[in-house]
Amino acid sequence: MKNPLRKQILITGGAGFIGSHLCERLLADGHDVICLDNFFTGAKDNIVHLLDNPHFELLRHDITFPLYIEVDQIFNLACPASPIHYQFDPVQTTKTSVHGAINMLGLAKRVKARIFQASTSEVYGDPQVHPQPESYCGHVNPIGPRSCYDEGKRCAETLFFDYHRQHQLEIKVARIFNTYGPRMHPNDGRVVSNFVVQALLGKPITIYGDGSQTRSFCYVDDLVEGFVRLMNSPADLTGPVNLGNPGEFTIRELAEKVVAMTGSKSELIFQPLPMDDPKQRRPDIGLAQQALGWKPQIALDEGLQKTIAYFADLLERGIIRSF
Repeated sequence: MKNPLRKQILITGGAGFIGSHLCERLLADGHDVICLDNFFTGAKDNIVHLLDNPHFELLRHDITFPLYIEVDQIFNLACPASPIHYQFDPVQTTKTSVHGAINMLGLAKRVKARIFQASTSEVYGDPQVHPQPESYCGHVNPIGPRSCYDEGKRCAETLFFDYHRQHQLEIKVARIFNTYGPRMHPNDGRVVSNFVVQALLGKPITIYGDGSQTRSFCYVDDLVEGFVRLMNSPADLTGPVNLGNPGEFTIRELAEKVVAMTGSKSELIFQPLPMDDPKQRRPDIGLAQQALGWKPQIALDEGLQKTIAYFADLLERGIIRSF
């Protein structure tokens, strides 16, 4: 007889950086987890330690194609999330966000599952409001090199809310701000992984612009806790809900912190700022605090220590050099 507390949960993009941590968390919470990934940016190494768990299943699939399975909940995380990866094939990136959302929403509608969309702070674009509340509609370039991701995620949110209004689907939408931690791709071009890898290799730390632009960095365990709380919140809390750490640092401050924590002799070098790169980014997490009782618990120094240790292990095993 099936345990009514044990849910069948699908995680698209489950072999990715955030998805693999979510797989672990939901297994620890006593659920059956179906990890779906096409392995464009996900890696089997991220979930290989879970393959022997009888409550874990790995499915190679691309969500731009329909899927027919029976599940109770869906976490839709599938989409390249770093500029290097989502600009590699921008048309496919948009398809993943839009066609993928349609397919997953269709699945949720058929099986009457609750569905969670991992949206992004990039829906705010280069914001003119600071910090960014969920009510802010954003300042986004619809035709720039980042638009495949930014506008794809914005359209996915539109689809989620239209399915909610038209079909009474139970939806949850989270807007994720910069997240970091173990299992980040060593060559994904994101600022934390870039700086840590460059520092460990003793290479120059590459800063785009003058380093005065700001970001807020949320450790992955804190983010996953927010995911779980939002998914299991009352049905009338649809979101969008900002999930991120409101601590704000300049890019130069982050670089100097990484150099100090790694004991590196790397120097800082400066390159032109990419087009449409946001000048500032910090979440207003008032809604998450009030509705979910959630706020980040792991300070940047503590999270960086764990992240540096992860990349140092990859370096020791010779894995980083292969990228």
